[in-house]
Amino acid sequence: MSSASPRTVSATQTGDATVSRSRVIFASFIGTAIEFYDFYVYATAAALVIGPVFFPHGSPAAQALSAFVTFGIAFVARPIGSFIFGHFGDRIGRKSTLVASLLVMGVSTTLIGFVPGYASIGSLAPILLCILRFGQGIGLGGEWGGAALLATEYAPEGKRGWFGMFPQLGPSIGFLASNGLFFGLALSLTDDQFRSWGWRVPFIVSSVLVALGLYVRLKIAETPAFRAAVDKRERVRVPLATLFGKYLAPTCLGAIAMIVCYTLFYISTVFSLSYGVSTLHFTREKFLGLLCFAVIFMAIATPISAAASDKFGRKPVLIVGCVLAILSGFTMAPLLGSGNTYAVALFLTIELFLMGVTFAPMGALLPELFPTSVRYTGAGVAYSMGGILGASVAPYIAQLLANRGGLTWVGAYVSAAAAVSLIGVLCMRETKGVRLS
Repeated sequence: MSSASPRTVSATQTGDATVSRSRVIFASFIGTAIEFYDFYVYATAAALVIGPVFFPHGSPAAQALSAFVTFGIAFVARPIGSFIFGHFGDRIGRKSTLVASLLVMGVSTTLIGFVPGYASIGSLAPILLCILRFGQGIGLGGEWGGAALLATEYAPEGKRGWFGMFPQLGPSIGFLASNGLFFGLALSLTDDQFRSWGWRVPFIVSSVLVALGLYVRLKIAETPAFRAAVDKRERVRVPLATLFGKYLAPTCLGAIAMIVCYTLFYISTVFSLSYGVSTLHFTREKFLGLLCFAVIFMAIATPISAAASDKFGRKPVLIVGCVLAILSGFTMAPLLGSGNTYAVALFLTIELFLMGVTFAPMGALLPELFPTSVRYTGAGVAYSMGGILGASVAPYIAQLLANRGGLTWVGAYVSAAAAVSLIGVLCMRETKGVRLS
């Protein structure tokens, strides 16, 4: 009896840990997939219908610029969400904070689907749209950091890059779900039906997905690293103050490293979609189909890059990705500008593949930059600040550059953004192998 007991307990504990770890990995993946579905639904709508529905006065170019301004509002809100949810994530725990962030994002997205257009309520329509878009940003600001921490704080030694890859897969799946739904609506509805009510369907569908995400997240356990921090009384009273007081440099470098990811993604999706439909005269459904094809390669690149980051380190993988992204900017004018379907598909595939290469290591890198007491806040703030620098104004600036100088200038913008990230990565320390608790 006495010798059997320890073996029984050990087996049970191992089984519980396996079940718990599997559940947490799925929760980190499904949560980011749903949250990024919500975010991409708006990005796609901004490229296709937000301008005419909410800003009907003005030229198509002016409508597009107005829509891209509302798109950027969420990126301004994301650091605020990171401050708020990061504080509670570092003070009371990862689990409850992630549930709250999912609710904020989901409610905001669903309500956008019910906001009347300018024709119905006038200037109140874009005001309500901006408020809800701000709410989306608040929710997403608290999402990614917590999901990455769930995955990495449960990861075994030497596998943090791989485990941190699961929340990084969420954007690919969320994008496929979002664009796939818009693609189906574009095929089945007339232009008038799509602009009248069809574009609202993906926003309303979000409520069902959020219910699924909440069910999964309510069943997860708190991470071992956070439980250890509570037991050792390592929590700080104001994580944000500690972060900026002691860890400002890694926060800034993490944000700079993220610029290339955001720029690659939003130039190749939001701007390219708008440009492809309005200037190259692709049909909505055709360009959305090309994007759905190309994002598969982003999903393929994600596990490859994550595994490479565990083997070679975070920095070498990111350096290679940034250099290739710099070169990719020179392909924009000849490939996207050609208007040829195969050339456009190749350009989108290159950009989104490189997005996967540069994005995958971030799931481990950003949490590894910070101690447990400020990790939720630090990872979230760095991620969100990168969004402001790399994504909030990217479609807007790209549209201005395209109007004034053509796609060559937009490609140069992509290369410049990748070069800035390269400098940030070179200034970082290698984080592979650091202990999280």
